[in-house]
Parts: sequence; C-alpha cells; structure tokens
Amino acid sequence: MYQKISPPETGHKITFQQGEPVVPDEPIVPFIRGDGTGVDIWPATQRVLDAAVKAAYGNQRQIIWFKIYAGDEACERYGTYEYLPEDTLQAIREYGVAIKGPLTTPVGGGIRSLNVALRQINDLYACVRPCRYYPGTPSPHKQPEKLDIIVYRENTEDIYLGIEWKQGSEVGDRLIKLLNNELIPATPEHGSKQIPLDSGIGIKPISKTGSQRLVRRAIKHALQLPKAKQMVTLVHKGNIMKYTEGAFRDWGYELATTEFRQDCVTERESWILSNQESTPDISIDENACKIDPGYDSLTPEKQAAIRSEVGQILENIWESHGNGQWKDKIMVNDRIADSIFQQIQTRPDEYSILATMNLNGDYLSDAAAAIVGGLGMGPGANIGDQCAIFEATHGTAPKHAGLDRINPGSLILSGAMMLEYLGWQEAADLVRQGLGAAIAHQEVTYDLARMMDPAAEPLRCSEFAEAIIRHFE
Repeated sequence: MYQKISPPETGHKITFQQGEPVVPDEPIVPFIRGDGTGVDIWPATQRVLDAAVKAAYGNQRQIIWFKIYAGDEACERYGTYEYLPEDTLQAIREYGVAIKGPLTTPVGGGIRSLNVALRQINDLYACVRPCRYYPGTPSPHKQPEKLDIIVYRENTEDIYLGIEWKQGSEVGDRLIKLLNNELIPATPEHGSKQIPLDSGIGIKPISKTGSQRLVRRAIKHALQLPKAKQMVTLVHKGNIMKYTEGAFRDWGYELATTEFRQDCVTERESWILSNQESTPDISIDENACKIDPGYDSLTPEKQAAIRSEVGQILENIWESHGNGQWKDKIMVNDRIADSIFQQIQTRPDEYSILATMNLNGDYLSDAAAAIVGGLGMGPGANIGDQCAIFEATHGTAPKHAGLDRINPGSLILSGAMMLEYLGWQEAADLVRQGLGAAIAHQEVTYDLARMMDPAAEPLRCSEFAEAIIRHFE
C-alpha cells in the first residue's frame, strides 16, 4: 500500500527475466519530475516521448506514466527532510523502470546524494552514459563528430560508497593508529609509510563481483553494436592502485577470456595471433620479443613467463581465433585513466565502450559530454538486474526554474535510452532523429543558440520539444 500516491488504473508492470526487462505494450513507468528546472524539462520530455511512441506504433503501444516524488517536491508532499519517501522506493521496486529529472542535494537530511542513494538502494551497478555528436551542436573541439563512445561506470563501489571518517573523529583516529602501528608495518611492500595523524580517511573497495558484472554488461552491449564499434576498453589507474584499480582490469580480462571466450579477443592476444599469421614460422621467443619491446632487458624469469603466455595463447585459441578470425571478435583492451582523458580528445574515433570504476567514470563521462555539447546534451541511465532508472545528468539550475528556457536535451535523450531499453527502438530512433534535425536547423534553446556562429534565435524549452517532434520522419 502507498501512503500518498496512487498507481494508474490502466497499464501493466514491467518484469525482469535473467536481468532483462519483459515489457508489455502499455508499461507503467514511474517518473520523478525533478527539482529546479525539472518543472520545465520534464513536461517537454514527456511530450516528446509520447509523440515518438505514437508516431512509431500508433495505438499499439503507450507509456502509462505514474508520478512519484523525490527531492524538494517530496518534502512539500511528505514533510521536512522526506527527500526520498518509502512510497517512491516501493514504486521503483514494483514497476522496475523509472525516469527522473535533476534532484537537489539534501541540506540537513541524512542522505548525502539522492542520485547516489537511488543507485545504491536499487543496486543499479551500471551507470551508462553515451556521448555522441549531433551535427550543428556548438563544441570547443574541431572534430567533435569523431567522438562516439559509451561510458560504463561502476555505480556502487569505489569511494562513492561513502565510507569515510572526518579528520579528528574518534573512529577515524583509531583507524589511522591501527593502520600506522599494525597493518602497514605488517605489509612489507608499504615500507615506512605512515598516514598523517591529522588526516580524514576513506575506504576504496573494488570487488571482483562488482567489477565483473559491470564488464559483463558492457560486453553484452558491445555485441549489439556494428562490427567497427565492438570494442571494450577497461579504464583504470592500476599502475598505482594495483589491488583495486589494477584488480578491476585483471578481473575484466578474466571475464572476457572465460565467459565470453568465443566472442572476445584481448589486444595482447591479437598481437600474438597477428605475428603468427604474418610470419608462420616465427618462434615463440621471437613472438614474445615483438609483443614486449623491453623483452631483452627483462629477467630470465619474466622472459619465461612471456614465452609461456605466447605458447598458451597459440595452443588455446589459435583454432578459434587465428587466421584472422580474431578481427571479427570484440576487442578488449585497457588504458590508464589519465591517458584516456587525452586520447578521447586526440584520438576519439579509436574508442567505443569505456568500462571503468565509479570516480574515473564520473570525470570521464563529463569530459566526453563537454566535447559533444556539454551536460545539457548528455543522457544517462542507471541499470541493474532488476531495475533501471534513466535521468538527466546535469544539476537543478534553480535560477532558471519555471522560465521555460533550459535545454531539455539531456532528459529527452535519456528518455530515448529508456525507449531503447524497453526494446522500442523505432521510437528511440525518432527521438534522436528529431533532436538532431532540430539542432541542424538551429532550432535550439539559448545555451546552444548563443554559441552558434552566427548566434541563433533561441527557442523556449517547450518550443524545442515541439521542434523535435516536427522533425520526426
């Protein structure tokens, strides 16, 4: 039973089987309007989504919307500090798929971030952020059209788990002393390191389970892409944080080469196979030397390990991946986090899906969005095995609220992601097509209009939605 909301009397629930949604023709979808500019961008988004479904399917399909509450609007309805009422949590659990506008970070309540809370409560472990360019969108880059990536950001671990202690707190001081006096000295590789006594301290957990379920979903997504885009890059800082970020990389490779062995090839494997194909009589030692330029300067033990690696790969996957077969597989590689920030700007067309941990993914998805027009053009989804929430990726911008001027593109494109997730690809394609055509015709809100050269006459938020619909074809 709900306390202050009533579900629609028509429509049906979305269910899940093996982590995938089973969608009726009239699914009930809860929505959270959002705070600040949510009052403008949600009505625009709902208008576009309903029109796309109508245009694609006529009367055969329809979304039945179910209004639920979070953020400031929830406090108005449920009481002070009731930013995330149980009604809302129950509705999301019951109906499985929801969409939301931007939410205010609570002040004085017990929740640090409503967005993070919704992800963690519903175990929405994959934050999915596509970043692609729509021609005509103002961009600081000369060739933004080369960027077409999807960031898969792990949502539930890393420092975003929020386990930390304030400097000077009793528990924090006890933990620092335990680390300094017992745990660090008991770990020889840490040498004489010590944590300053006046530190705040946090925990950075990265689990094998959490890492591999994210990479699994990223690889499954890659399987649905055109061959030229079937690549998953594991992004990490494992050269420094070997047992957390380095482990993420290793567990990602392990999953790819076991569970998806027939579908995947690693970059290193491709080198070994390619060397064998181009020079059939190449020795294992010569192959090892080619894949590791520093081979000759390595210790005999490390050289032996690389030769063993080459021999095992040729023995185990030559039949299934050799003779060029690997070129039709999903390429799985890895890049250091700071390097990938540069490479999505200098060599963006070399990447497709980037799978990464929480904090790196936060930075990376925002940086990628900046290349293709900013957060106002960046959609997002938070997906688990029994639930998915689609959301605007920007803040509430309260000074613009109620003025019918803000860009609804982020939430509209998130709605297109939702339609795609439901299996309603035709409707999703219409939304993206209409939005792209509106931008190409310079029918945009002020944030994009003022950056065009020459500047365009801006549309209102609601007018931009209507322009998108006009360009459905």
